[in-house]
Amino acid sequence: MRVLVIGAGVIGMATAASLHAAGIEVTVVDRASGPGRETSFANGSLLHPSLVEPWNSPGVLKTLLRNLGREDAAVLLRLRALPSLLGWGLEFVRQSAPLSFEHNALRNLRLAQYSLRQFAQLRERSGIRYHSYQRGLLTLFRDRSAQHEVLAWYQLLAAHGLIVQPLDTLQTVEKEPALQAVETKLVGSVFALHDEGGDPHAFCVELARYLEDHGVKFRFEQTVTRLVRAGGRVAAAELQTGEQLTADHYVLAAGAYSVDLARAVGVRLPVRPAKGYSLTLPRVETAPTPQIPAVDTSLHMAVVPVGADRLRVAGTAEFTGYDTTINPARTANLLRLLQQLYPELARALDGVDPSPWTGLRAMCPDGVPLIGPSGLERLWINTGHGHVGWTLAAGSGQLVADLLVGAQPALTAVDYDPRRFG
Repeated sequence: MRVLVIGAGVIGMATAASLHAAGIEVTVVDRASGPGRETSFANGSLLHPSLVEPWNSPGVLKTLLRNLGREDAAVLLRLRALPSLLGWGLEFVRQSAPLSFEHNALRNLRLAQYSLRQFAQLRERSGIRYHSYQRGLLTLFRDRSAQHEVLAWYQLLAAHGLIVQPLDTLQTVEKEPALQAVETKLVGSVFALHDEGGDPHAFCVELARYLEDHGVKFRFEQTVTRLVRAGGRVAAAELQTGEQLTADHYVLAAGAYSVDLARAVGVRLPVRPAKGYSLTLPRVETAPTPQIPAVDTSLHMAVVPVGADRLRVAGTAEFTGYDTTINPARTANLLRLLQQLYPELARALDGVDPSPWTGLRAMCPDGVPLIGPSGLERLWINTGHGHVGWTLAAGSGQLVADLLVGAQPALTAVDYDPRRFG
């Protein structure tokens, strides 16, 4: 059996690895010059089962309307994106109802827990190294009411296997001494024991080397311009050169760019791009350096160690269509947020190039990815993971592989079925 995977980000690479492990002949095609060069390149770098709830929490509509035009908003809706969001946006708001939000978060949690196990198995069988570490994650609170609300939420998740440890302020600073400068501003934290870190770009690069050594073929700098349909099935993927790549099955794992390719063969994917930002900063010896990933709930940002010599600052999202222009106001806001969380570190890094980056997360209106058959013969979908793509990658890839070869999946596949919206 031959399978063509379209997309070489974390989702496409994890899918290729699972298909290869199942004994399938795999080819991966991507328009970039190498693996993990787009949305996977500099994302938040966290594998976080503790933070898998969808963005459309109850009350999201009021939040979006209140933040219109605010460059410092955690989630910003730009007016120019409204026409493309009308139908999708109505479903996005509908899915923010409390019961729907809880149901969707639990679907993501089950997939995230499964995915971390798949990451561990992949590391074991391949031997790849991508700066992975298991140090947990601190979720920080500056407000008592927010703390109580989140702790109640974690009690619900604990019933489904998530292990967290509430910490007071002193215990929080003992866990991460670099927070000492803001100790008086914190009211406590939650420590998620099993969250992990790693470099998603290094994951893609190292996995590509391993897979290529074991027979997987890669076609980089090759843009799939359309899928070719013959009756009720996909017959080929056509490149910008006019060359047609053929296979027994096709897996569409091109993130937000999957939408147009699927639409051309009559498959509607309810996915819209959400623009995310990050900064990548060097570690310095002149200031306390964070060792444990931390998320500040008030600032809506994360600071994550990456490898031995870098820190990643991530946060904010924009609904602005397919615009990947780096907005200086948004990156400046991330630097201001860093100053509020790690002021000594921010001062030590003053004047250093922050290496700003942006990528388009593929968002479904219910915050749950699309994984499985498209409804069109031979075409499979693996996209729509939103802010949890890196976390869900290995589990999503394995789920596609199981479904494609007819094996019994470890998860309830209907929860992620691309056809669930009709």
